[in-house]
Amino acid sequence: MKAIWNNEVLANSTATIVVEGNHYFPPASLNMQFFKKSEKNTVCSWKGTANYFDIEVNGQFNKDAAWYYPEPKTAANNVAGYVAFWKGVKVVD
Repeated sequence: MKAIWNNEVLANSTATIVVEGNHYFPPASLNMQFFKKSEKNTVCSWKGTANYFDIEVNGQFNKDAAWYYPEPKTAANNVAGYVAFWKGVKVVD
């Protein structure tokens, strides 16, 4: 699977984990030069507190376009640190 935005590959992995229809990419699969930590946090009742990344590619900015659970609840331990995308980021096979 690949996560693509603004014609750049943000992440590439054959080992994503699908949860609630979202592909979560392993941390090592990310092209970190495009990611900047965001101040945003949200809470999921069964996964826990999500942190977010802003994405910047070729001078374009996509605020809070990726999220991850650094310390998920037990039910979501399998995606600890894995990153999922939204806000126009295309995830393709």
